[in-house]
Amino acid sequence: MPGAAGAATAAPAAGHSPTPTAATALAAPDIPVANVKAHLGQLQSIATANGGNRAHGRAGYRASLDYIKGKLDAAGFTTSVQQFTASGATGYNLIADWPGGDPNQVLMTGAHLDSVSAGPGINDNGSGSAAVLETALAVAREAAKPTKHLRFGWWGAEELGMRGSQYYVSRLSAADRAKFSGYLNFDMVGSPNPGYFVYDDNPQIEGVFKNFYAARNIPTEIETEGDGRSDHAPFKNAGIAVGGLFSGADYTKTAAQAQKWGGTAGQPFDRCYHRSCDTSSNIDDTALDRNSDAVAHAVWTLGVGTTTPPGGTVFENTADVQIPDAGAAVTSPVTVTGRTGNAPAALQVGVVVKHSYRGDLVIDLVGPSGRAYRLKSSNGSDSAADVIATYTVDASAETADGTWQLRVQDIGPQDTGYIDSWKLTF
Repeated sequence: MPGAAGAATAAPAAGHSPTPTAATALAAPDIPVANVKAHLGQLQSIATANGGNRAHGRAGYRASLDYIKGKLDAAGFTTSVQQFTASGATGYNLIADWPGGDPNQVLMTGAHLDSVSAGPGINDNGSGSAAVLETALAVAREAAKPTKHLRFGWWGAEELGMRGSQYYVSRLSAADRAKFSGYLNFDMVGSPNPGYFVYDDNPQIEGVFKNFYAARNIPTEIETEGDGRSDHAPFKNAGIAVGGLFSGADYTKTAAQAQKWGGTAGQPFDRCYHRSCDTSSNIDDTALDRNSDAVAHAVWTLGVGTTTPPGGTVFENTADVQIPDAGAAVTSPVTVTGRTGNAPAALQVGVVVKHSYRGDLVIDLVGPSGRAYRLKSSNGSDSAADVIATYTVDASAETADGTWQLRVQDIGPQDTGYIDSWKLTF
C-alpha cells in the first residue's frame, strides 16, 4: 500500500515515469461477488423445487443447465447442449463460445454443474459453476476481443466419475485437441473453512494463479486432495494443458493452514461436503470473491491477452497516488508526445483505482486544454471495491500531444484508496 498523499497533483515516482508502449496487458474486471451469490441463490431455489438436489438424471440438474444457458444466450454467447448417457440416465453438458479470437488457440474454462443426490451442491459445485458463469458474463459486459478463442463448459455427471467431461473430450478429434491452449477447472471455490489450493499440472497456468494470490499477500498450496478426481483429468489425459483452483473438501485444515488462512484448525475445509447441508449458507464469501476474481484474472491473462491498437500507442503511468479520504481531488499525469493532430473520437482510457468503496469516487480525464471529461460519477449504493475499467472518450477537440491528467476525488468518509495505474490508448 502506498504512503500518504502529499500535494493535490502528484508527479510520478522515480522509476515510474509515464511510459509509451506498443502493447499493454488487459486487466481483468472485478467479478462482483454479489452476482456470483445471486447465481448460487438461483441454484439453491432450483434444488429446493426439485427434491433437494441437482443430481445427474434429475429434474434439478436440467433446470440448472437451462438457467445458465439462458444467461449466456442473452449475453451473446453461442451455446450448445451435448447429450450423453451415464448410469442409465441422460446427461447434459453445456458449451458456450464467445465470438472471435484465434480458432486455433482455444482457452476453455469449466466446472461441473451436477450435485450429489444427497443435497443441493451449492459449494460442490455451484460455487465453481457460478464463478465461471459470472466470468463469462463479464467477458460479454466488457465486449472482450480476445486473442484466443474463449470457450466455457458446464459438465454433467462429474459426481459419477467425470462422465460428462470424459464424453466431451472423447468426441474431440486429434485436430480439435491440438487447438486447445489450455483448460481451466474450478471445482469448489467457496468452501466455508477455506484453503487456497492451486493445481500444479502446468507451470504457466500455475504461475498465473500463484502470481494473482501473491500480489494480494495470500499464501497458496499445491492442490492434492482432488488431484485427478475432477473434470480437468480427461483434458490432461488427452495432452491438453490444465490448471485450476480448489478451496478444500473433506480433508482437515491443519493448525499451520489455519494460521495463514484463518478458519478453524482440526475441522474439514467443507464439513457439508456431499451432504444435505451443502446449501447456500455453506459458502465463505471472501473465498468465493477472491477465487471468482482469480478465474477472471486467468481468463484475461491467458485468453484475452494483450492489445496493440492498429497504428497506435499506449501511454501509461504506473505511479501510485494516494486518494485522501473525503478530501481534495488528486491527479496523475501522462505526457503524450509524437502524435500529430487531435486525439481520437474514441480515445481509450484504462483506469485501475484500488479503493475500499468505489461508490465514493468521482473520476475525470482532464485534457491538455484543461477540459474535463467525466468518466465515473459517485454512486452511494455501489459498495464494491476498486475501479478497473476502460472508458471511451470523444477527445477529438483536444490536441493529442500534451499533458493529460486522471483526476480522482473521494467525496465520502471512512474509505481509502489510491490510483494504481492508468493509460491512454491512441
